[in-house]
Amino acid sequence: MKWKIKMKNNFKLLATAAAGLESLVARELRNLEIENVTIDDRSRVFFEGDLRTIARANLWLRTADRVKIVLGEFKARTFEELFDHVYALDWEELIPFGCQFPVSKAKSVKSALHNEPSVQSITKKAIVKKLQAAYHRPEGMPIPENGSVFSIEIALHKDVATVTIDTTGESLFKRGYRTEKGEAPLKENMAAAIIMLTNWLANPHRAFVDPTCGSGTLPIEAAMLALNMAPGMKRKFAFQAWPWFDEKILEDERENAKKQVRTDLQLDIQGFDIDGKMVEIAERNTLAAGLAGVIKYKQMRLQDFRTSALDGVLVSNPPYGVRLEDEATVNVLYREMGVAFLPLETWSKYILTSDLNFEAHYGAKATKKRKLYNGTLRTDLYMYFGKRVK
Repeated sequence: MKWKIKMKNNFKLLATAAAGLESLVARELRNLEIENVTIDDRSRVFFEGDLRTIARANLWLRTADRVKIVLGEFKARTFEELFDHVYALDWEELIPFGCQFPVSKAKSVKSALHNEPSVQSITKKAIVKKLQAAYHRPEGMPIPENGSVFSIEIALHKDVATVTIDTTGESLFKRGYRTEKGEAPLKENMAAAIIMLTNWLANPHRAFVDPTCGSGTLPIEAAMLALNMAPGMKRKFAFQAWPWFDEKILEDERENAKKQVRTDLQLDIQGFDIDGKMVEIAERNTLAAGLAGVIKYKQMRLQDFRTSALDGVLVSNPPYGVRLEDEATVNVLYREMGVAFLPLETWSKYILTSDLNFEAHYGAKATKKRKLYNGTLRTDLYMYFGKRVK
């Protein structure tokens, strides 16, 4: 089993994401008209494309963590096999002389080569030797590494190695608008995934309410989704520093993204939080996201939420896990949520928590549940579908 890159304008690519979000990432890629999108038996999302595809995927993917170039996949049960296969890859096609090429991460699962530092070291040695030969460096003469960074990763699973180069840099969840955050904040890509799992985007004219908004991540991501704002517009990517990447490609993609922003849509998005300081942070983050005037914030207890709107969507990420200061207090909060939201029969409610007893505290069984991972923490999105408005 072996695949290796043939030319710099035709790449095999991999989008990584938190467990449970693979189908959303694949859907996003297909909506971007990207070719040959597949999910393998390990829930990895592969696709194919050129430099423009790399730029577009990084600019637009909301639910993914990173976009990587796949240089090769091969079986390796010994360090000799690992060295030989890594050496055989066409490193000189991608890494110009003088650039940095750290093997930043090695991972091994259910493989004979289980010592990850050794896997990392052997991989680096093979790349160095290949580039020494390619750039005609005498044996023992080091390759200078003081230029652009090509961050390399190798992952072994059941003795099959996947070698990749990261095109993204800082994770895609770092959109660039969150100037401040609260304790244990929800990552932006997880927030986007939650919104995509609701029924709000089918009709974004409806009210969208986050009664525990914290630093504003859910309302901001909702507004960006509804208005079709590319999430990567305000950030830089690793590939921009690569000598062979044409910066004009990204400039063109950014210009195209600006033209696709919806200006015809009036939104009713509201965020509440009991902590006035968090409301101020949410307002500043919203301003940084270019959404001034789009989202309304208010300091308020969720128990005090009232509305005359017949149709709407409520999405909440209440305290849980590392945010859980006092279990009894949070259980009371869940009960109060159930009471406060009970009159909203025609509203759909989506609540994210790691508390497996949430439904008992809330006082109602969810219509549906979706298992998600916020970092390494297993959580569930409890979905309560509203009655149809007559």
